[in-house]
Amino acid sequence: MRVLALCDDHYHPGATVRGGIEALDTTEFGFDWIEDGSEWSAERMATYPLVLFSKSNNTTADDDSPWVDEQVERAFLEYVRQGGGLVAIHSGTVYANHPTMRELIGGAFLDHPPQCPVTVEPQSGHPLTAGSGPFTAVDEHYQMALDDDQADVFLTTTSEHGTQPGGWTRTEGRGRVCVLTPGHNLEIWVQPSYQALILNALRWCSQEPTGNA
Repeated sequence: MRVLALCDDHYHPGATVRGGIEALDTTEFGFDWIEDGSEWSAERMATYPLVLFSKSNNTTADDDSPWVDEQVERAFLEYVRQGGGLVAIHSGTVYANHPTMRELIGGAFLDHPPQCPVTVEPQSGHPLTAGSGPFTAVDEHYQMALDDDQADVFLTTTSEHGTQPGGWTRTEGRGRVCVLTPGHNLEIWVQPSYQALILNALRWCSQEPTGNA
């Protein structure tokens, strides 16, 4: 399955996301990359069944101009409603002031303290956490707003700054959304337990919801 991967912004170089994805031990997904937001289009996105979204609203790491406007937000919403899958990781949640994108994701990044040891704790026995387990690594501990009270939280993150929802799923129309908030540093992306979570998220979002799934 081909996946459209969007990454690269002011604080999050695309090389980090690429390094994490290249470490995945899988042949079931292939990735096509967009780092320059000006290269994105709704028409191009619609040709993919699945989007990996780890990019805030900077055109590139060297160009802070925004690439997401109301029209782009609406295109993402319609893409998922029509059956597309969206996996939003780390900076893909930095849309607190973009109501449509925030609604689609089910919440948004609010702030983070200085980097510190963060413990990532998957919920035992949850389908999205198969093959993973708790680990601790230095990361930005994202403080999150979780707006969707129906979202299925399967991951928490804990540091000296408290505990936050670190991963959840939700459905939108015929499509699925999965959020993972850790991931500022490559060390997080290549953790075997986090690799398992990414793969599980991709697999889950590539399916069409049935019933209350």
